[in-house]
Amino acid sequence: MFHVAYEIVSERSAEYGDAEERGVISDNVCLRYAIEDVLAARSSVSAIEPSSSEDPRWITVYYEMDPATGDYENRSLHMPYELTPATRRRIVKLLKEA
Repeated sequence: MFHVAYEIVSERSAEYGDAEERGVISDNVCLRYAIEDVLAARSSVSAIEPSSSEDPRWITVYYEMDPATGDYENRSLHMPYELTPATRRRIVKLLKEA
């Protein structure tokens, strides 16, 4: 099963190289719901980066700054260990094309 985590980075927390807030959006969900959750932030996507190009364990979606708060939100889709590297790379490709 897949997991989606988030972190909110404010200007103040960025000065210390940390996040203002961290948490879990969804836990033990199927790929479909995990993709919906990781792409459901209010801001526009600025980048999508896997943890590794060969065998990614998670994919982080970086969002543009929220104009109302000045904060940035990042969401990460964590993949099950049982997936093959090829399957993980296909999921990265799927997210980048979404």
